[in-house]
Amino acid sequence: MYKYIHIDMDCFFAAVEMRDNPKLATIPLAIGGQADRRGVICTANYEARKFGVRSAMSTAKALQLCPKLTVLPPRHSYYKEISSKINEIYKRYTSLIEPVSLDEAYLDVTDNTEFNGSATYIAQDIRRAIQKEIGLTASAGVAPLMFLAKIASDINKPNGIFTLAPTDVPAFIEQLELKKIPGVGKVTQKKLADLKLYTCADLKNVGKDKIITLLGKFGHTLLNYAEGKEARRVNTNRITKSISVETTFNINFHQIDQAKQKLDEQLVELEKRISENKKQQYIQKIQVKVKFDDFKQTTLEVSQISLSKSKIHELFDFIWVHRREQRGIRMIGVGVALKDENNLAKEQLSLFLD
Repeated sequence: MYKYIHIDMDCFFAAVEMRDNPKLATIPLAIGGQADRRGVICTANYEARKFGVRSAMSTAKALQLCPKLTVLPPRHSYYKEISSKINEIYKRYTSLIEPVSLDEAYLDVTDNTEFNGSATYIAQDIRRAIQKEIGLTASAGVAPLMFLAKIASDINKPNGIFTLAPTDVPAFIEQLELKKIPGVGKVTQKKLADLKLYTCADLKNVGKDKIITLLGKFGHTLLNYAEGKEARRVNTNRITKSISVETTFNINFHQIDQAKQKLDEQLVELEKRISENKKQQYIQKIQVKVKFDDFKQTTLEVSQISLSKSKIHELFDFIWVHRREQRGIRMIGVGVALKDENNLAKEQLSLFLD
């Protein structure tokens, strides 16, 4: 039986700012872009959430809901530095760590014998260490399956812990709402609701073929979850599948020269990120994404083993001529899709052996 812990930092970006400036702790606070530049909220503290402020919400909307909201610009490099220190704490307990983002990680503590092998006590000690050494709070979920550990970490949030014992898993899954399962977004929720499927128990009344036809590959995953099964294990070597840069502008662009100037600025930043991550040799596709002033967006990509400015311009020109339809452009994104490094190594070894 596996023992998983899912650690989720509480409103991480905002919590860092409140730690550094305690005066911010008692007021509605959000981290994100400015409203006059069509900014988006990255995260909000719990005071702000009382007003309905949420991540991914436009800053303008957030300020409508909470006029006294304080919005600070994100300090990503600083948050990354703190996240690295938190990961060093995780390493004291296990080497099987899968970071999901700066503020979230899975830990496999199956073989940890501390606290008589109690994953709950291990999770409590991790949270204690984070609070004592970093000055931040974290919530934790403990379960024998990874997806259940993630769900559990949200139950007693913030600054809480929830343990799902193996014996309690069948009953927990039976009443589990499908919308709480990782990967079930709004579109999937609607598809399931159209069939009056709201809990894992509801899936038992529908044929497997119907779910798989409805949801494709994810249908298999969802059915396994409903049966208390999960093939996935903690992945200590997460592969970067893509690198991208995108910007939402404070004005809409109707002139191609102005838009291309912004496109070229993003290319410079994209090249920098690819270089920093040493991924030049793994590029397999390049991509341009555009969002218009009616909020509809389009993406165009082509197979390419290097980042080519001329090819990026070709993609953008095609979008401008054939897909813009006289609409202004409010967002431009450029990116690259990367080859699986593990598969590439296997291919190179195979060629050598041949």
